[in-house]
Order: sequence, then C-alpha cells, then structure tokens
Amino acid sequence: MKPSRLLSTVLLCASLTTLAACGGEDTTTESAPPAASAPASPTTSAAEPPSPSAAAVTKSDKELCEATKQIGEEMKASVVKVFQGDAAAAPAAFGKILTDLDQKMTALAASGGDGAVTAGLKQFAAESAKAAKAADPVAAADNPTFEKVGTDLTAACKAAGVDVNF
Repeated sequence: MKPSRLLSTVLLCASLTTLAACGGEDTTTESAPPAASAPASPTTSAAEPPSPSAAAVTKSDKELCEATKQIGEEMKASVVKVFQGDAAAAPAAFGKILTDLDQKMTALAASGGDGAVTAGLKQFAAESAKAAKAADPVAAADNPTFEKVGTDLTAACKAAGVDVNF
C-alpha cells in the first residue's frame, strides 16, 4: 500500500472514529396501540394502559449518537488490526469493515425517527456500502462525497447539542 493511501486511510479512520463522539437530547417517544373495537367485559376496564411490547419506541438523537460512538470505536479497533497485519490483505479486510459499518449504521438508522441524525446515518451507511464493494475500498472511501456525509452527520449531532468532528 502506498504511503499516501495509508495516510488517507488513517485519516478516514480517524474521521470515522470521531463519529463515535455523538450525543444529544433524550426525546424518546411512545405510541399507544389502537383501541379495541370489542366492548370491555365487566372484569376489565375500558381504558387499559398499553403493554410495553405494544408500544413503538423510537431512539432519540442522543441514543443514536451514543450507539454510533460504540460502532466507531469497534471500527477503529478493527482498522488498527488490519494495518498491523498483512498489507496485501488490507483492501479485502477494509472492505469487510466498511460492510460491517454499513450494516450496523443501517440497523441503527432504522431505529431512529425522521431527523437529521437518522438521515446522516443512512447516508453514511450508503457511502460505506459503496466503498466496500469497490475493488480498492481504501481508495473508494477517500472521496469528497464520503467526506460530505461525515460533515453532514457532524452538523446533525451538533444541532442536537453534541460537538463532533468528522
């Protein structure tokens, strides 16, 4: 691997690791299940509280960013191991790391609401997936679009009250 690519990869990894510094306000929301259409029997009340399993819970921006922090820390540890190992195997290993990043961020975004943090996670996951499929994932991840989605996610976390830097 060329030194300039290694430097680009390390900088990309540092940016992705900074992703881990997200946080924000806890704004968990719950929705009640639809009311039953059958009349209540004499032994039950007409307005029973929803059961915990029936309530839909959306993660707050803070929860999303805290989980993103954990994902970033795991990714950083994986990247360090890759670059301490066989340089010839690095592109394939980095591709796997990016695939894992895509899958985790996609799943995390699915648990969020319609906010900017969720949108940023989806965009970051999509760029990770694209780079992972490239013949040279390291070079593919080193692009202005990937940088922009990192900047957008940084801005979303900052708007949620958390300073991060991608």
